[in-house]
Amino acid sequence: MKKYLLLLAMLAIASCKNDSSESENIQSEVDSVATDSVEEMEFKVLDSRFIDQDEMWKPFEDDLADFSPEVYEEVKALVFEKSIPEIQKSIDQGKLSYEEVALFYLMRIKEYDRDNEFSLNSVISLNPNLIEEARKKDQMKDRLSNKHPIYGIPVLLKDNINTQALPTTAGAVALEDNLTRDAFIVKQLKDNGALILGKANLSEWAYFFCGDCPSGYSAVGGQTLNPYGRKIHDTGGSSSGSGVAVSANLAPVAVGSETSGSILSPSSANSVVGLKPTIGLLSRGGIVPISSTLDTPGPMTKFVVDNAILLSAMTGKDPKDPSSSLVPEDKPRNYYEGLEGSDLKGKRFGAIKSLMEDTLYVRAVNDLKNAGAEIVEFEAEDIDLPNFIRLLNLDMKKDLPEYFQNYGGESNFRNVQDVVDYNLKDSVARAPYGQALFLGIIEDSATAEEFAAIKDTLRRNGTRFFEVPMKQHKLDAVLSVNNYHAGYAAVAKYPAITVPMGYTSENRPKGLTIIGKPFSEQELLKWAYAYELTTERRKTPADYNE
Repeated sequence: MKKYLLLLAMLAIASCKNDSSESENIQSEVDSVATDSVEEMEFKVLDSRFIDQDEMWKPFEDDLADFSPEVYEEVKALVFEKSIPEIQKSIDQGKLSYEEVALFYLMRIKEYDRDNEFSLNSVISLNPNLIEEARKKDQMKDRLSNKHPIYGIPVLLKDNINTQALPTTAGAVALEDNLTRDAFIVKQLKDNGALILGKANLSEWAYFFCGDCPSGYSAVGGQTLNPYGRKIHDTGGSSSGSGVAVSANLAPVAVGSETSGSILSPSSANSVVGLKPTIGLLSRGGIVPISSTLDTPGPMTKFVVDNAILLSAMTGKDPKDPSSSLVPEDKPRNYYEGLEGSDLKGKRFGAIKSLMEDTLYVRAVNDLKNAGAEIVEFEAEDIDLPNFIRLLNLDMKKDLPEYFQNYGGESNFRNVQDVVDYNLKDSVARAPYGQALFLGIIEDSATAEEFAAIKDTLRRNGTRFFEVPMKQHKLDAVLSVNNYHAGYAAVAKYPAITVPMGYTSENRPKGLTIIGKPFSEQELLKWAYAYELTTERRKTPADYNE
């Protein structure tokens, strides 16, 4: 069963290719990016051919020149590996300013992200107005009461999320000049006082484009690399840059997006906390789509409390997103204040027996037991998810044109075929790994009845995978690893959170993933918070500690 799941996950952007060691039958497909090895991976393309570094850094030259090494070290002591509440406390005490926080992260991006032996290629673009906006936050902070905790905090956006200051490319050359209005969740962030730091690299078109390419690659952004094993460990996909940047302290927090594993995968691969919310809890309006059935944005952070803060800052009902209306009225809009005092006593979690060969998983299960949770081991049912790829094909075939029409800028593209034709004019630069999945979208078709049946079967099968053991054993949640069961959670529309649970002997990060019932985000965050406090498994990547 696990072999089938991982093949599905790989094909459906769900995948974190560093999980490939779990599945012998697909090993030949991922040999080029196998990660439990000290050998370096080989890539067709490493660095971006499209980012103009001089142009990107020009707005910040004078301010960074005045940000001395001495000031950097003073700020680092207050910001590096600190949670949002810790940063805000230093600001409230007058030890720190929002401008200094912004300059600190800019300095680290300049130092670590491009064109050197440590480069991670995690950031595609920077908000040219960042410092000016940070200064305004400093000027206003004492005049405002009841500020949201996200106020003044720089947020990195995956580059499939629209924001006014920067192009939204989805990593594709075709969208290099796609200037748009803010996505709904970006409006929410700004209304709550967040600063937009810039755009994160990603697996191009959210990993539903080339088929046979490494996760973390996009034509615009180049190849994202893992800070725990640069060119050795996979970054996971598709929110690769979001996970890498947060892990290496190039951003305090980031927003990713998931269709099936694209938050869980890079979060676990880069030792950060990632939450895939219930579909509809966060608006999808203004986000380059794959599937209106399964897509959702979500927070990616170093700490659970930051995850709750970022989630809260993005919530709100979007009248243009039909799934937004399905969110129950009694669901909270504040997920962070209830975290203190969280405990695991009496909570019943299901541990999948086939995963008990993983020593890190076993340790995590024992940690939960020691913290008072009840663990029930169960055999996962062997359930197929038929036509998963067809669901994505059929959704994207209609959803991408709708994005171009309703949310896109002056791109002059109407559909997938237009993008394919554009790429063929210079495939070496625009599509060096091909565009097999886009070709599959063009070739696929179904009647409305067939499409409805595909979605219904997937929803029922995915729900059964969790619902049967949860009812039988009276479970509060199911425990998984990384994105191993992301496909089931996706089609069942169950939320999931992954928290760092340790590192293999090759220093490859892994995450404990907790999957709960729809709209159980508050509970998931509480359980993850309690686990995090009990274990504190995350460690800073060694080469990015300065």
